[in-house]
Amino acid sequence: MAGIVQRAVVVQPGTVEPGSVRVRAYSSGVLVADADPPLLVWEHPYYPQYFFAPGEVQAELRAAGPGRRSRTLGPSERYDVVVGDQVLAGAAQRYPEAPVEHLRTMTTLAWSAFDTWLAEEEVIHTHARDPYVRVDAMPSSRHVRVVAGGVVVAESRRPVVLVQSGQPPRYYLPRVDVRMDLLTPTDTVSYCAYKGTAAYWTLRVGELELPDVVWGYDTPLREGLAVAGLVCFWPEQSADLEVHVDGERIGRP
Repeated sequence: MAGIVQRAVVVQPGTVEPGSVRVRAYSSGVLVADADPPLLVWEHPYYPQYFFAPGEVQAELRAAGPGRRSRTLGPSERYDVVVGDQVLAGAAQRYPEAPVEHLRTMTTLAWSAFDTWLAEEEVIHTHARDPYVRVDAMPSSRHVRVVAGGVVVAESRRPVVLVQSGQPPRYYLPRVDVRMDLLTPTDTVSYCAYKGTAAYWTLRVGELELPDVVWGYDTPLREGLAVAGLVCFWPEQSADLEVHVDGERIGRP
């Protein structure tokens, strides 16, 4: 398992599918869009976007000129979204020449322009969720040993193995099994639609300094609850960081 990547379903750009849950977008507590469900459109293979039919957009849209051209959907038209006294500049787009005719009158919204997105009654983060991505976090008895600069910086026989579609297994370790005295928090954060917001640490062993090679989720989302408060090492970032699982080194750069 240590070297195996869980296969992801690769969705081709241009794919259009009906969603399966109700999705709403809000700005400052005001409902902007509500679809049950929206269409899922893959402009690129990484994750879909939500597209709303004209009757599903509650806010006023004001034409704001041409937008960027999509390799998949063609030229776009930008719209400002009017929410009360607030104008969200260029926060909506349409693709009047989309290859799927049904999309030409539909609207997609810029994710970051809206403060709250809901799938049913659950807040969703970062971007629309891909229905083909699965996240499993499982307690394990594997022997995980982490070495940097010849020093054992972590060793555990009680990791939590997190497997996400398209990613290698990640081994999250209890902090009591980690030399936390060698870790310094950084300002780096990353965002995952399935696990939440991760914080990072720099690992220092003597004169060896490895920035942002350790991360963790203090308050993960539902799929990542089992790794709350644990830490994970990123061996792909440096040849000086060795992660061994049951005696096998994984994640060489």
